[in-house]
Amino acid sequence: MPAAYIQNEAEFDALLNSESLFVVDCTASWCGPCKLIAPLIDQLADTYGDRVKVLKLDLDSNKEVAKRYGIRSIPAVMFFTQGDVAETLVGAKKYDEYDAALSKYLEA
Repeated sequence: MPAAYIQNEAEFDALLNSESLFVVDCTASWCGPCKLIAPLIDQLADTYGDRVKVLKLDLDSNKEVAKRYGIRSIPAVMFFTQGDVAETLVGAKKYDEYDAALSKYLEA
């Protein structure tokens, strides 16, 4: 099951308030490296979907969120715990890096 897109800032804020742990892939349709990691993020959603929300955020339609977190280069995958950014992986990484980052927050 592919990772769903967050539609707007209100939905994003609702996640901050309701989810103790979630992952957001900041992406854009014109970003080449973003396309490379898209299947990896979908795989993460598939693997952990029963325990953690793994989502995508199109920065072109959510500029306020990008500004709020100072996202200047993408892809940027943010790991949120208790409403705060615990970690951000910037640039195209291997699946193992995303998997390891998420695993450590699940075990915390």
